[in-house]
Amino acid sequence: MEMAVGIHNYVTPTLINPNHRTSSFSSSILRTQPSLPRTLSSYSFSTKSPSFSHSRRNPLHNFIKCSVSEAEAIDTSTEQKVALVRRNDIRNIAIVAHVDHGKTTLVDAMLKQAKVFRDNQVVEERIMDSNDLERERGITILSKNTSITYKDTKMNIIDTPGHSDFGGEVERVLNMVEGILLVVDSVEGPMPQTRFVLKKALEFGHAVVVVVNKIDRPSARPEFVINSTFELFIELNASDEQCDFQAVYASGIKGMAGLSPDNLADDLGPLFETIIRCIPGPRIKKDGALQMLVTSTEYDEHKGRIAIGRVHAGVLSRGMDVRICTPDDACRFGKVSELFVFEKFYRAPAESVEAGDICAVCGVGDVQIGETIADKNDGKALPAIRVEEPTVKMAFSINTSPFVGREGKYVTSRNLRDRLYRELERNLAMKVEDGETADTFLVSGRGTLHLTILIENMRRENYEFMVGPPKVISKKVDDKLLEPYEIATVEVPEEHVGPVVELLGKRRGQMFDMQGLGSEGTTLLKYKIPTRGLLGLRNAILTASRGTAILNTIFDSYGPWCGDMSTRDLGSLVAFEDGTTTSYALASSQERGQLFVRPGVEVYKGMIVGIHQRPGDLSLNVCKKKAATNVRSNKEVSVVLDTPMDYSLDDCIEYIQEDELVEVTPKSVRMCKNAKMNKKGR
Repeated sequence: MEMAVGIHNYVTPTLINPNHRTSSFSSSILRTQPSLPRTLSSYSFSTKSPSFSHSRRNPLHNFIKCSVSEAEAIDTSTEQKVALVRRNDIRNIAIVAHVDHGKTTLVDAMLKQAKVFRDNQVVEERIMDSNDLERERGITILSKNTSITYKDTKMNIIDTPGHSDFGGEVERVLNMVEGILLVVDSVEGPMPQTRFVLKKALEFGHAVVVVVNKIDRPSARPEFVINSTFELFIELNASDEQCDFQAVYASGIKGMAGLSPDNLADDLGPLFETIIRCIPGPRIKKDGALQMLVTSTEYDEHKGRIAIGRVHAGVLSRGMDVRICTPDDACRFGKVSELFVFEKFYRAPAESVEAGDICAVCGVGDVQIGETIADKNDGKALPAIRVEEPTVKMAFSINTSPFVGREGKYVTSRNLRDRLYRELERNLAMKVEDGETADTFLVSGRGTLHLTILIENMRRENYEFMVGPPKVISKKVDDKLLEPYEIATVEVPEEHVGPVVELLGKRRGQMFDMQGLGSEGTTLLKYKIPTRGLLGLRNAILTASRGTAILNTIFDSYGPWCGDMSTRDLGSLVAFEDGTTTSYALASSQERGQLFVRPGVEVYKGMIVGIHQRPGDLSLNVCKKKAATNVRSNKEVSVVLDTPMDYSLDDCIEYIQEDELVEVTPKSVRMCKNAKMNKKGR
């Protein structure tokens, strides 16, 4: 078997510093010259010299080495080896990285260089972040599919979120791919989310290509990053072949890549070549009975629910009668009304889809994530998708404030219940339970950001409700109370290290690493800290570092309960009565602390209007008017008010304590005391 691949001037034989390799590994890791994938027996290379062909034993083939995923590594039974065949005209890859390491920008460059768009087409930045909330926050929340064609090979690319709170999205899409591009920042190196997604990919047996992105940064340190990534592979018990990964150096924003940090090509050609060589095509049952695992769903006003997944066996055709199988062997029947494949940036209609390709199916209106669309007569379910358990929960309830119904359209408990349970259809990492009362629901997620995104989406859909403070989900094992712990990494300038260390120490954090980052005068702190200690930490750490610290966290494990912990030292300023705030009242109130409200704002009794400068709550009359008298002064006394604090939804949820609630409406976010809890402030 031969495979013609174009190699231009950007191919260099020197790829990775071998000094970081340890003697305990096999010769496959210790060799200084990399090898091509072992799944291919020979190659034909196109260079400026005439074409020539070499066997795998010839040393001249050592241009690109690969993280080899052997065909036998996943399927151990002899019967499966015979039935499965490799499809070489498709590559299914997921791009994974820690937040802000540039994977969405890299996907943009790949799409542009693959001529997905017209020459005169106006294209926004971060094309894949199509959601309004994603564009506003500058993060990826939902995984998205696209495809490009390079040298007659179709590449299905899945852009995944970088925040650990959306790890469920990453875990789902790993079922659809055979390999991943692990994007790592050229200065920061592997970060918490890098560890999480790499661990999952290695468990699946996927091939890994490491992309050292932002190589054009002044303080880039590619050798350190490669060594750190290699150490991470070892820590995660990767196989010898997986540890022998291929490294590609890139600048996503400039659309350049190369196999050496000092020799980048003018385009992403080296990256595309590496994907074709190092990530194998899908292994399929070409003549088997139809099997397609649903890993994602979307909704369209005209087409209804759309199921997205990869066809593992057989052929799926438009108009085909199918059986929908669940992991517990409960089956029902349906019919495929429309069928789409991902062509470039859009969904293109298709008459049939062969095994190995990713497609979208319409017509099966009740299909759920994790179910299998299978052959009508001989359908069998594929293994279910499993995701990590939630670690944080919040109570959602109907709005009980005096302002209820002023701004929202959906305010009843039935509306709230329907919306929350509908979220479970596409958000596998979330759980919803009925609360103690009929109008309260407990929602569990992977972190506060995971739940905050749900709250923000609901308020944009005209829902009005209240949420309580986030709480960790503890569990008992052998009569011992355990709570979740997370790994927190903080990047902070050297001059602010002291206050940050003190703050994390108060929250029961245990430092296990401290190092300098490049030449930018930044220190990287690594802590193991209870999830409880992270609640409300982001604002506190920004205050301690004057807005310069960057905090990243990821779930580590459950550990012993570490006792009581105080996450807020100051009380709240609470409105004394209903009314409209006045400058006269606020002038005296601001001496008691920092205010959230400005003059002319409607407030109600029990609404939180500021932060008290001391522990305990304090009730204030912020609606008091200046008494009118007949005495005329020569000059009116001018009132100077401080600028009120502007708290976002995330800030409010971090701020509130056990006896407080956040009132969420389409136009406003307010905080108030929980009337059901008779906790009196001092």
